Amino acid sequence: MTRTSARVFTSLVVFALCAELLGLFAYYVDTGALFYTHRKSYRELLPTPEDRLFLGEAVHPYFGFTHRPGVPFDIPEPLRRGTAIPARLHTNNFGFVSPHEYPFQKKSDNQFIVGIFGGSVALWFCQIGAQRLVEQMKRDAFFSGKEIVPLCFSHEGYKQPQEAVVLAYFLSIGQPLDLVVNIDGFNDVALGSLNNERGLDFSMPSVQHLDPLINIVNQSTLTPDKLETLAGIFRDRRTLLELTDRIRTNRIASVNFVLDRYYTMVLNRYVEGLGRFSNLPSNPPDNAFIQVAPSLDGRAPAALHAHIAATWRDASVLMNDMLAERNASYFHFLQPNQYYTKRTFSDEEAAIALNDASPFKKGVEAGYAAMVAAGSTLAQRNVQFFDATRVFDKEPAHMYIDDCCHYTQAGNYILADFIAASILEAPGPWR
Repeated sequence: MTRTSARVFTSLVVFALCAELLGLFAYYVDTGALFYTHRKSYRELLPTPEDRLFLGEAVHPYFGFTHRPGVPFDIPEPLRRGTAIPARLHTNNFGFVSPHEYPFQKKSDNQFIVGIFGGSVALWFCQIGAQRLVEQMKRDAFFSGKEIVPLCFSHEGYKQPQEAVVLAYFLSIGQPLDLVVNIDGFNDVALGSLNNERGLDFSMPSVQHLDPLINIVNQSTLTPDKLETLAGIFRDRRTLLELTDRIRTNRIASVNFVLDRYYTMVLNRYVEGLGRFSNLPSNPPDNAFIQVAPSLDGRAPAALHAHIAATWRDASVLMNDMLAERNASYFHFLQPNQYYTKRTFSDEEAAIALNDASPFKKGVEAGYAAMVAAGSTLAQRNVQFFDATRVFDKEPAHMYIDDCCHYTQAGNYILADFIAASILEAPGPWR
């Protein structure tokens, strides 16, 4: 009996050692690092359809949707490392993440006000890249003695013509602007495509952002299929958060191997659930309090992205014209995205940035070329436009923090440098 027990114990020890060696090998293949001295990073989870409600969003009579005033906005530590950016910011009186109330009035003629417009990429740029942009601009003699004040008019999910509407509104209530930077393009094709799949016109506010708010007003739009899918999304999100905590505290390579593979399986299911929820139709909202225009002419997919690009281009011209009337400069940048790039991704970054199950991937791959083509015609209409889709192509560092569109600190800095150089090399009072 003792000999049998010894054999069983020895077999278990050998199995455990082999499993640990397999775990070490798998971790090294995945990350190129030793498990005991390295911790793999995991992407920040995309929000569930109802998360935005808990973050304090509301329907806005002009903008479609916006944050409520005073809502906290947290900055992850990797994005503020080495800076004086606080860990938590708050939305202002109009729901934008800014330390200033709007409309912001100049305190002196020495102040130079820069408005930043766009979606969530531009919103994060306001917090992470704007100061870098200011520093680069102040290297020019024209700006060296000025106080450059960046104001954020960006919000998650905003796309044209929302940005033009936001600009028109604030100009109409007396917001002075000396220069506007518009960073966009992704939401127009990615979210506009999702709108079209749901039978809404692409020009309407993003169905992903507006639908949860409409559901609160009109509960009948939450069909049984949507409720079932939403429950699965919440279960998977809770599982992912629990797994992340367990993986961070685990110190056994073989256990990490199992947990990491399970995490990947649940994450793929979670992202697929988000995509499925976005594409599930609501009940017919004939009596809904909030009405959203259906597709205006039933555009076929082949023509859809040309229409999206044309609307995006014309809205940019409108923004330029409104600002030109006030002697303000306008600079438009088509943002980089991982699903339209010639960049080579490391295995570690690819695991974070690329996901075939992303609900946004198809729209970007099908539509970004049309955006580039439309943008190339903006110079003929006196718009200072810059295609930034290639600015990350030769960068070896990680540029993306998720499988949607958002950038690391290094990515925001590179984009800020590109924007600053584009501004300073273009015609303006500084030249």
